[in-house]
Amino acid sequence: MNITREKMHYDLVIVGAGPSGLSAAINFKNLCKKNNKDFSVCVVEKGSEVGAHILSGAILEPTALKELLPSWDKDENCPVKVKVKEENVTYFSENKSVNIPKIFIPSVMHNKGNYVISLGSFCKWLSQQAEQLGVEIYPGFAASDFIIQDGKLDGIITSDLGLTKENEQGPNFQAGIEIHAKYTIFSEGCRGHLGKKLMKKFNLRKNSQHQTYGIGLKELWEVESDKSNPGEVFHSIGWPLDSHTYGGSFLYHLSNNLVSVGFVIGLDYKNPYLSPYEEFQRFKTHPDVIKLFQGGRRISYGARALNEGGWQSLPNLSFPGGALVGCDAGTLNTPKIKGTHTAMKSGMIAAEEIFKELDLGKSNTELINFEPNFKKSWAGIELKRARNVRPSFKYGLFAGMILTGIDQILLKGKAPWTLNHSEPDHLSLKEKKDANPINYPKPDGIITFDKLTNVSFSSTYHEENQPCHLRIIDDNIPISNNYELFDSPEQRYCPAGVYEILKDDNRPKLQINAQNCIHCKTCDIKDPRQNINWVSPEGGGGPNYTNM
Repeated sequence: MNITREKMHYDLVIVGAGPSGLSAAINFKNLCKKNNKDFSVCVVEKGSEVGAHILSGAILEPTALKELLPSWDKDENCPVKVKVKEENVTYFSENKSVNIPKIFIPSVMHNKGNYVISLGSFCKWLSQQAEQLGVEIYPGFAASDFIIQDGKLDGIITSDLGLTKENEQGPNFQAGIEIHAKYTIFSEGCRGHLGKKLMKKFNLRKNSQHQTYGIGLKELWEVESDKSNPGEVFHSIGWPLDSHTYGGSFLYHLSNNLVSVGFVIGLDYKNPYLSPYEEFQRFKTHPDVIKLFQGGRRISYGARALNEGGWQSLPNLSFPGGALVGCDAGTLNTPKIKGTHTAMKSGMIAAEEIFKELDLGKSNTELINFEPNFKKSWAGIELKRARNVRPSFKYGLFAGMILTGIDQILLKGKAPWTLNHSEPDHLSLKEKKDANPINYPKPDGIITFDKLTNVSFSSTYHEENQPCHLRIIDDNIPISNNYELFDSPEQRYCPAGVYEILKDDNRPKLQINAQNCIHCKTCDIKDPRQNINWVSPEGGGGPNYTNM
C-alpha cells in the first residue's frame, strides 16, 4: 500500500507515556532548562489518554521520584499520599494461613517509606509536570513501526487510522505520521512490540539470557468503610497454586475505601489446563480474603504481563539512534514486586545521555554510556543483587524460599554466582496427555466473576472494522499443534476471552475476538510455537483503566 505521510521532526521522541518515558521527558527538559537549551521532545501514547493503559499493583518506592522532582511532596495534586504503615506476608493453604515472621522476609521485600498508589493516576500527574516544561504529549497515537536510515534508527511511524479488516483504506482513512527524531526512547512497557522487533533488528539479546514473564491480574474494589485500612499491604504465597507454580497475591489499601487486589503467576507454569484468571478468582474465596470484599463492590478489572527475568535478562539497552527503558528493557525488581522506581531511573539516565549527545551536536549515534551508567546506578545495583531470586523458584516453592533466604538474607544479594533461568516460558507447557485438567468453581457474580463480565469493567473498546492486531503467523498451528497437543491453552491463559475454539461440523476452529483484548501481551509470550504476534491496533483503542 503506497501511502503519502506527513513528516514531523523532533530532537527526541519517546514512545509510551508510562513512568519511564515520562521521567525521561521531564529529566530531559530539566536539563534543557538548566543548560539554556531548547531541544524539542514529544511523547506518543497509544492509550486514549495518559494512564488509560497503565496497570500495576502498585507500591511506589520514591527514590527516583525524589531525584526527578525534589519538591513532589509539596504539590497538593500529587497522588502519592498513602504511606505504607502495616505489612504482612502470609502462606496460604486452602482454608488456613500462617503469617511469615519478618525475620524470614528479606529486607528487599520490606516497604517502609513506600507508598500505595494508583500508577495510572501517578502517570497522569507526571504528564502534567512534563507538559509544564514544554513536552508535547500525543495520546491516541500508537507507534506502529520504526524508521531505519543507513543502519540507524531515525524515528517512528504512527498507526494508520480507518483501515478496514481487509487492510484497505476505508472512508475515514487517515495516514499515520512519520515522526523523525535524532534520538528515540522506547518505553512501551512489558513486551513492547517495537522493542521486540528492535531486539531482533540490532541483535540486542546477544549477551543476555532470555526474558521470563508473569501475568498480573487486578481488580479495584470499594470496600465497607470499617474494613478499609489505608496503608495496609498484604502478600500471600501458596494456595491456590501448587508448589511448582510461581506466583502469589497482593492486597493494597488505598484511601477512600479503595483496595487493590491482584494475583501474579509466572508464565513458566506447566499445566496447560491452568487458567491464571480462574486462579485469581479462586484466591478471593479464601476465608481470610473473602470477608474483606463481602458488602463491597468491584470497580475495575485489568491484566498485564510483567518482566521477571531481571539482571541476567537485560538486553543491550542502546543501539544507533535509540534506547530501551523501563519494562521495554525489563528493569522490574522481581523480589521487590516493584518496577516503577527502576523504570523511572532508566528513563532519567537515557535522557541524560541523549542530552549530552545533542549538546555536542550529534544525532542518531549509539548511546554507549547509557547501559554502563544504568548498571552502576542504584537501580542497576539493586537489580544485580536481586538476580538469583526468580531463578531459585524453578526448583519449586519451598526450595526457592530456602535459596532466596540464603541469597538475600545471608549473602545480601552478593553471591559470587548467577543462576540461569529455566526454559523460555513458551516451551514450559506439558502436553495434555501428561497433565491433569483443573475444575474451577463457577463464579458467584458477587465476589468472583466470569471473564467477559470482568472485561466490561476494563472499559475496553476497539474500532471493530480494523485489521486484527493479533496476527497468526501460521494458520495451521492453532489446531495442529495447540489444540491437538495442549487442548488450546490460549483459551485459558488469555485473561479477556479473546481466543475461542468453535466446532464447525465437529471440526475445531480458532476464533479471535480481538475487540476484547486488554493489551496484556500474554498470548505473544506464552503461545507454544510463538505463532501469535501482538501488534498495535489503532491508537486510542484498548482498555481505559480508571485509578488502576
